[in-house]
Amino acid sequence: MGRVLAVDPGTRRVGLAISDPGATIAQPLTALPADPLDSLPERLAEWALRHEATELVVGLPRRMDGAMGPEAQAARTLAEALRRLTGLPVTLVDERLTSVAAERALLATGTKRARRRQLSDQVAAALILQTHLDSAAARRASPSSGRSPRTRHC
Repeated sequence: MGRVLAVDPGTRRVGLAISDPGATIAQPLTALPADPLDSLPERLAEWALRHEATELVVGLPRRMDGAMGPEAQAARTLAEALRRLTGLPVTLVDERLTSVAAERALLATGTKRARRRQLSDQVAAALILQTHLDSAAARRASPSSGRSPRTRHC
């Protein structure tokens, strides 16, 4: 096991979350500016190195009908760049509705609007990561069950 770093790519901000060393629990980490886009993979690789990540998870923004739009292609490109830069395994995880769930969770805690804007990307990354960690734990518990439809290794 080892720490898993999750990336929730966005056009303005990129949310990050990190797991515990046992890869069981996800926690929000930070949000980075997406710009400049050309240096984003290198900046994310530095975060992975700094936090001793052994695996990366990148949110794959599918449309509600499951189709892949330009955002999904950008996430795939980012995942491939991270794999090349870090040499770590990178998994794409379906992130439909994680931003909505993050917003709801922050609303439920009474977080004010300005603070919700600051936290929503990293909370969404934590939700993406927790989905991946739970799926990996289920696969380890039942090796014959196969891969979860919400995750895709690249």
